[in-house]
Amino acid sequence: MGKAAREQLSRALSEHLNTIHETFQMLDQTPASSLEKVSWKEVIQMGEQVSKQATTVGMLYTGETPGVKALEENMATYFNTLQGFLLLSHGSSMGAGPTLSSCIHKSVKQVTDGSFALLQEAVSSYALLMLLTILLMMITDVILMLKLKGSPNKAQKLSIPQLVGAVWEACSALKKTPSTNVTAIGRAITQVAVSMKDVLREMKELKPASSPSDEASVQAEDKSDSDDACDADLGNDLSPEEMKIVQLTISIVSDTLMVIKELIRSITALLQQESCDGSAVSVDSLEKLLKLCQGIGVQVDELGACLYPPQEISAIKVALEKISSFTSDTEVELGNLKGFSGDFGKACTGLRGSLRQLESQLSYVGAGDLASGMENLVVSN
Repeated sequence: MGKAAREQLSRALSEHLNTIHETFQMLDQTPASSLEKVSWKEVIQMGEQVSKQATTVGMLYTGETPGVKALEENMATYFNTLQGFLLLSHGSSMGAGPTLSSCIHKSVKQVTDGSFALLQEAVSSYALLMLLTILLMMITDVILMLKLKGSPNKAQKLSIPQLVGAVWEACSALKKTPSTNVTAIGRAITQVAVSMKDVLREMKELKPASSPSDEASVQAEDKSDSDDACDADLGNDLSPEEMKIVQLTISIVSDTLMVIKELIRSITALLQQESCDGSAVSVDSLEKLLKLCQGIGVQVDELGACLYPPQEISAIKVALEKISSFTSDTEVELGNLKGFSGDFGKACTGLRGSLRQLESQLSYVGAGDLASGMENLVVSN
């Protein structure tokens, strides 16, 4: 009887998992134009139903061993609810660009993965409980039976409730998932700004080389942690000329952050406009803005890496050129969206000024290197 029940549950679980897997693959496809757009609010509401079903499954294991029929019925109800959730999620992706589609896919996958893990554990726990029950029936020693009694429930309580909680968290996270292209891209650009702030903080930690007196005092300190000391000294031996480049680069990154800040404000204004008059913002232009910002972010990372001695002057020049180009393209795209503001224009102008200052400094450094090379050439002759 126990073996037949376990096999029955395993078959039912396998069939449900296959059905959900096929439904989930729909998220990788563009919704048909004939479908009706589903609001994200409906997806959230269905997610709450999935969360309730997870609670119901968990409650089956709070008392005695659940019956196979009760578990099978709850499993069927759970998967029906989950499939409805997936279908609504697919409908909500109509008109979504790559960034929003990725956000939706990630949130839905968390709910699905959590549900799979919970129901698989539910079936596994049932099989374990059945096996242990058979063992208990075979034991005639009352004392031993009392010691074993309750151990199956104790084992599963460490997993089932945790898995139910994971489903709750995944369903709750749906409320934080962006529901429009503008919101999704705005958040992605914000992440670029966060990364830039990290680079800026690291740049500000760079220090000039210590004076002879400072070096003597450092050597007098405890040298037991030599490896840590080497790590701490990284970036602390810049020459005055190198520190000048660092300071100018810090200004560039600060001004770049201001450009990103004003861009986010412009996108927020577009979102408000979209809500008020129902006008649709061009998804292609928004995606281009995101890629341009990400491109700027990559070059900021490159600048940060080039500032450690010996500084890579040629690589810094390339990064400056790309930042300037990406900024100009960003202005064009924002203008196409009719979201160009005076503050954004001022931020771009300020960035260009900082770029010119560093370019001028680099030209001076390059000229100095050339003069030094000519002197060495004369001496060698």
